[in-house]
Amino acid sequence: MSHPHPELELPGPLPKGGVRVVPLGGLGEVGRNMTVVEYAGRLLVVDCGVLFPEDHPGVDLILPDFEYISGRLDDIDAIVLTHGHEDHIGAVPYLLRLKPDIPLIGSTLTLALVEAKLKEHRITPYTLTVKEGGNEKLGVFDCDFLAVNHSIPDALAVFIRTGGGNLLITGDFKMDQLPLDGRITDLRAFAKAGEEGVDLFLTDSTNAEVPGFTTPERNITPAIERVFDKAERRIIVACFSSHVHRVQQVLDAAQAHGRKVAFVGRSMLRNMGIASDLGYLHVPDGVLVDLKKIDKFADDQIVLVSTGSQGEPMAALSRMANGDHNTIDIGPGDTVLMASSLIPGNENAVYRVINGLMRRGASVIHKGNALVHVSGHASAGELLYVYNIVRPRNVMPIHGEWRHLVANGELAEATGVPAERVILAEDGVVVDLVDGRARIVGAVPCGYVYVDGSLVGTTDETMLKDRRILRDEGFVTIIVVRDADTGKIAAGPEIQTRGFAEEDDVFDKVRPKLEAALEEARAKGISDTYQLQQVIRRAVGGYVGGKLRRRPMIIPIVIDA
Repeated sequence: MSHPHPELELPGPLPKGGVRVVPLGGLGEVGRNMTVVEYAGRLLVVDCGVLFPEDHPGVDLILPDFEYISGRLDDIDAIVLTHGHEDHIGAVPYLLRLKPDIPLIGSTLTLALVEAKLKEHRITPYTLTVKEGGNEKLGVFDCDFLAVNHSIPDALAVFIRTGGGNLLITGDFKMDQLPLDGRITDLRAFAKAGEEGVDLFLTDSTNAEVPGFTTPERNITPAIERVFDKAERRIIVACFSSHVHRVQQVLDAAQAHGRKVAFVGRSMLRNMGIASDLGYLHVPDGVLVDLKKIDKFADDQIVLVSTGSQGEPMAALSRMANGDHNTIDIGPGDTVLMASSLIPGNENAVYRVINGLMRRGASVIHKGNALVHVSGHASAGELLYVYNIVRPRNVMPIHGEWRHLVANGELAEATGVPAERVILAEDGVVVDLVDGRARIVGAVPCGYVYVDGSLVGTTDETMLKDRRILRDEGFVTIIVVRDADTGKIAAGPEIQTRGFAEEDDVFDKVRPKLEAALEEARAKGISDTYQLQQVIRRAVGGYVGGKLRRRPMIIPIVIDA
């Protein structure tokens, strides 16, 4: 396997007739999926998603780094979207802010979801709807679109023909043989692409460590039925706001048990409205009611379908768990069904919500104690199947943390792909396909870009480090008033703290040391305000670190009077 190295430099020019692949997100992480394909001076972008923050205080979203393409926006022939999940479409508005007329290519549902998102950003896109089995020539890129099964309808893989070789990008997929909507992954189309020749296969790695085959969606129906059979009062179902199949199962169960369903959460209302209007969600007559009217029904006649399955602090389910939702008050007899998997990094937040719900008396059914969710990604057995069908010349695992990429690469090798033709890369690592051989040729800048309120790209790691310190260690403010003529201390030092369990008088012992350090600095002729602030930082920081074992933010203020 070819591994990226920290010493990788910027790549040279793409050799004539070669194809360049630059992942700007989704490799080494779960989310932020974005891949740029270059041929003959033109670019094709596949997906443009967001990553949801973990330990990034104040950050709303994390975007791919557009720096690599920001100077070449006119070279982009199109943005191809494989499906409508946030980690594949969520960053589209931020890219189109730079150039609103880049064509968006995708399936009916995918484009409807992204258009609704763009409307909020006041962007009217140019779109082209494609279907499985269809073909479009997007500039120098000749693209076939292949049906794949995933946890959202209308997902597509894309087979890209260029003069320098053919690429097959799966997007997210699995091989459910009995899908709820009857739309299976088109293995015949995969085999046809393999017969034509796949020079570089970029395939979903998320479940590469999981042996066997992913459980079919239909297997969840009995577990949902049991919840409806046993529930005494309200049923609250938490799932992704794009999981049309899961919501369909809930609607069908509600109809069978004589319950009404209300959607909770702005994104849930919007996405299910779109899915219903387009015919992907079939709402039984009389089942759906407005959330504001649920008081007209008995508790055992109500089902709420809510956002917040990942423990998002501002989502509806978290507010219910905290007791501050303005409509729904969770209590004994309520049943909460968390019908989603845990995204890596969200475990603590989800368990916090579960604990909060149970503390209020609710019964919580989740993946840990019942079969209430299955993955939307192919497990190892399915990946082996696909490798044997496609028979790619080169493989580049995508979509997953490093451990997932490694596991996927090992599966490729097990099916006969030579180790030197399995390319393990991370975000920003540049891979060139030249004369049928894929190689790592360099790397481009590819950092995190933070959406912080209304600002994009202004928050950096230094600012986040300061926020973490404020959150975890507290801060100390030291105010010193200096005689402008003599340089002697006229007042202070006054010490104030926030975030400390200790009383402020614990700092009385540091005052003599601080005064001595300032006097020594004056004797040495140090009068610059910044240098004096550094003297204060060292004196106080040394004391706090040694005595209190803390590393707070220290804010010295020197005032001349």
